[in-house]
Amino acid sequence: MGEAIKLIATAPMGLEAIVARELKDLGYADLQTENGRVNFTGTLRDIARTNLWLRTAGRILVNMGRFRATTFEELFEGVKAMNWPDWIPEQGTFPVNGRSHKSQLSSVPACQSVVKKAIVEKMKEHYGTEWFQEEGEPYVIEVTLLNDEALLTLDTSGAGLHKRGYRRAATEAPLRETMAAALVHLSRWTPERPLYDPFCGSGTVLIEAALQAWNIAPGLRRRFDAESWGIMPAELWEEVREEAYDSVKDDIPLQIAGSDIDPNAIEIAEAAVRKAGFGKEIKLSVQPVAKVKLQDDYGVMITNPPYGERLGDDRAAELALRDWGRMALYYPTWSYFAFSPSEKVEHYMGRPADKKRKLYNGRIQCNLFSFFGPLPPRVR
Repeated sequence: MGEAIKLIATAPMGLEAIVARELKDLGYADLQTENGRVNFTGTLRDIARTNLWLRTAGRILVNMGRFRATTFEELFEGVKAMNWPDWIPEQGTFPVNGRSHKSQLSSVPACQSVVKKAIVEKMKEHYGTEWFQEEGEPYVIEVTLLNDEALLTLDTSGAGLHKRGYRRAATEAPLRETMAAALVHLSRWTPERPLYDPFCGSGTVLIEAALQAWNIAPGLRRRFDAESWGIMPAELWEEVREEAYDSVKDDIPLQIAGSDIDPNAIEIAEAAVRKAGFGKEIKLSVQPVAKVKLQDDYGVMITNPPYGERLGDDRAAELALRDWGRMALYYPTWSYFAFSPSEKVEHYMGRPADKKRKLYNGRIQCNLFSFFGPLPPRVR
């Protein structure tokens, strides 16, 4: 399949512009951004490439088509008209997921059933058989109905792209890898500057920063559903992975460190750091934020402080924010980035944020509070 394929990079709410920027940096043009997704075109090779390289996207989907559907008959006919056998082999497994919002066809199970029947009918005509065992590789289909428009997609990723493969266990309130990568991106941190996270939890912000610094593709250590698809040759994946390995810049020195008051969190973080390949580069310690001592000037602090909704203890969360604000007073050349739903971040920092950006941690509305320090003096 050499012709252009319509693709979608899904984006967590608030990160659409960052996903679009990543795609642009990878060389993709004609991007259309919508709520929760960025539309672009590519080839089979680009399915592999974007799965491997996108840091802030949720999944890579094939856009099979969109059409208006206010009745089950319209839904059936619209789905049946699509080129399913071009993608799904006779033995493929093709479950159907569904979502409906502000649409006349509001029963998701009924919509899923109609979509499945329509695909089976199309497959019957093509393969000349009445029965599909569905014992082969997965081709996960989703029907999304929004304002009476149906969008049909095929999921190429499998597990969400936030699952990089370096994190086994989770601390009680993990920050998704995609969001951590977005926070690093928005801070504009570069490896010439020290980076510290005083509430590092399982170490996700630190690991994502290191991956960006060394230009390591975030999907390099995992598998994707589309790797088992007959339409995508194995050598294509090998080629894209080989290119990614060749792009690694692991000779760049890193000044990345973090701490947490919870010894269990640090144990989990150490395991993740080792698995990600940064056992020697990322320094971790068990200590409260009030005891943090920073060695350098002009550093960047990116953190997701504890908060009541997340950990169930408002008082402890507020004390942690207060201690963080006090600690920051001792390091006026540093820049501070706090991702939190608390409205008291600015109060405890003793000044209004230079920038506030609304983002979501799962379903919890948060802000990224940015407090810029002075830029490091230029080396002549």
